[in-house]
Amino acid sequence: MNPFSPFPSSSGPGCRRLTPVWTRRDLLKVSAGGFGYLALAGLLGALDNDAQKQTSPPLAPRPPRSPARARRVIFLFMHGGPSQVDTFDYKPLLQRDHGKPLPFAKPRVFSSQTGNLLKSPWAFRQHGQSGAWVSELFPSVASCVDDLCFLKGMHGSNSRHGGALLELHTGSDTFVRPSFGAWVTYGLGTENQDLPGFITICPTLSHGGVNAYSSAFLPAIHQGTPLGNASTPSDQVLIPFIRNADQTPLDLQRIELDLLQEMNARRLAETGPDTALEGRINSFELAYRMQMAAPEVQDISRESEATRKLYGLDDSVTANFGRQCLMARRFAEAGVRFVQVTHSYKWDQHADLTRDHARNAREVDRPIAGLLLDLKARGLLEDTLVLWGGEFGRTPVTELNGDGRDHNPQGYTMWLAGGGVKPGFSFGETDDYGYFAARDQVHVHDLHATMLHLLGLDHEKLTYRFAGRDFRLTDVHGRIVHEIIS
Repeated sequence: MNPFSPFPSSSGPGCRRLTPVWTRRDLLKVSAGGFGYLALAGLLGALDNDAQKQTSPPLAPRPPRSPARARRVIFLFMHGGPSQVDTFDYKPLLQRDHGKPLPFAKPRVFSSQTGNLLKSPWAFRQHGQSGAWVSELFPSVASCVDDLCFLKGMHGSNSRHGGALLELHTGSDTFVRPSFGAWVTYGLGTENQDLPGFITICPTLSHGGVNAYSSAFLPAIHQGTPLGNASTPSDQVLIPFIRNADQTPLDLQRIELDLLQEMNARRLAETGPDTALEGRINSFELAYRMQMAAPEVQDISRESEATRKLYGLDDSVTANFGRQCLMARRFAEAGVRFVQVTHSYKWDQHADLTRDHARNAREVDRPIAGLLLDLKARGLLEDTLVLWGGEFGRTPVTELNGDGRDHNPQGYTMWLAGGGVKPGFSFGETDDYGYFAARDQVHVHDLHATMLHLLGLDHEKLTYRFAGRDFRLTDVHGRIVHEIIS
């Protein structure tokens, strides 16, 4: 008999073959070692995976999981909430019924007391082969409508700037979550190892602040790199790389950095996984490499006079935002995966709508059109996904001052261009007065799912395990809006 077996031998002289009878206790006895082996194998496999991760750059480009239409994103964020009924969502009945009460119930949640219907102060006209309606606020963008894909049934879950802004940027209006740009670089890496994978130009300091471009629980390397902030003129924003680059030779810097990294590595070995420390280690290496790449990319003085004029740099009204858009094109062209440009907190017109929306549009109209034309001329628009919009829209009814509109997450307009979306196309509708998304609604989660799909990522499979569960940008929501994909 085998001394290690609980069963009689089934072979040997004078023995008849027996059929073993397995009890639960017997099964656990003989399989216990197997469970231990499986656990050990899993642990060794995880260690091996960690070792493999350490041998490749954390932002190394990774192939998409499915055929991708876009390789990069430029997000033009209009902070404050531009009015859809004054820009791209023409409502003849709103013009006709100006001053009358809204003929249906208003949402229960709003920021302040509102009154009757308020017509748009600006005339609308159709443009391009697509015949898209655009108000006179955006004459330059109107010339590009045949490259735009309008989403006119957008809606979100929050009527407050902070919650709505975070929902648009991170998918959650209540919890700290990784931003969209962080998820994109986590899924795809970036195409230039000498620059950050995610850059945000003049980001807002309010309504979520750094949470709008943070990596949250994703590895710190995926956090957005801010260039200045909302209070910084765009001609003063630069990537903050090693400041003594012109004083210390590169070979000496390399020796200093190697010593610093060796100390950090020893500390990491003592503490175990530490995302903050790992992020600092990676940031030092990236800062060293950026000394060569960043100054050249940020130097827009090399652009031709015609290009500078295209973006409106010859006009004091458009120069600030135009410079941001031009830098966005240069970063995208250099291989940065996700670039955000923010027109900071100017679109919240509870009052003085006629004056301030006109001023805001003058600042951004020409630069946005310049960006679209420049991307198209360089062959970049085909695989660059451009997104324009705010955290929500505005109400078609007035606030009691008579020249202002309240927050409206119930129905508003955003548009996309390039990157595999249908050009000259409009999807979705609000009601006759522009209050609620009424047909072919697109929630913010659906927008995220669709953009990830265009980048070749499955929003249901792009996950990260944290605190015992798998997280994703769209959480348990989101559908791909196949109708807008060319």
